[in-house]
Amino acid sequence: MPVRRIGVFGGTFDPPHLGHLVAASEAAFRCMLDEVVFVPTGDPWQKQHLNVTEAAVRLGMTRLAVASDPLFRVSTCDIDREGPTYAVDTVADVRAEYDGEVDLYFIIGADSLANLHTWHRVEELCKAVRFIALNRPGHSRSEVDTSFGVEVEFIDMPAVDVSSTECRQRVRNGQPIRYLVTDSVGSYIREHGLYRG
Repeated sequence: MPVRRIGVFGGTFDPPHLGHLVAASEAAFRCMLDEVVFVPTGDPWQKQHLNVTEAAVRLGMTRLAVASDPLFRVSTCDIDREGPTYAVDTVADVRAEYDGEVDLYFIIGADSLANLHTWHRVEELCKAVRFIALNRPGHSRSEVDTSFGVEVEFIDMPAVDVSSTECRQRVRNGQPIRYLVTDSVGSYIREHGLYRG
């Protein structure tokens, strides 16, 4: 049985938007992944100073966002685990969800690689995965330090200029987010009155 190639795509997904879906799709296509696992963070240690929406709500939106693509699935491992969310634990938990051997690819923005050396147990993480680094517009891969043993495949992502921060701000300002998020996520945000206050 061939070893399956699995992408691990973690994030707060507050809310998940079309940029997330394009990134996952492009990573899957360019790196021949068999599946991409979206993993909403439970307690994101790097965002503890921010007001992050309740995990169950972000999980619900993420499930809606990926529902129409059979290549995508959602894991609740980070939400189910108590304490701060660390990528090294996420990877171990996702690996345990599969029967048989899998190769794991951690999907990350190329700009985030610059801070990778600050991540919890980063050497262990680098042994467990290969990284797929998405080159966002305006970011050069030459700025990224890969000298401490990280294995990275850089891919150029189509320009999709949207962020979760922008989506939340637009909702607060009464502006439309249609075409920035899926219709199902937009409906969920409206029905639950998210991001208004």
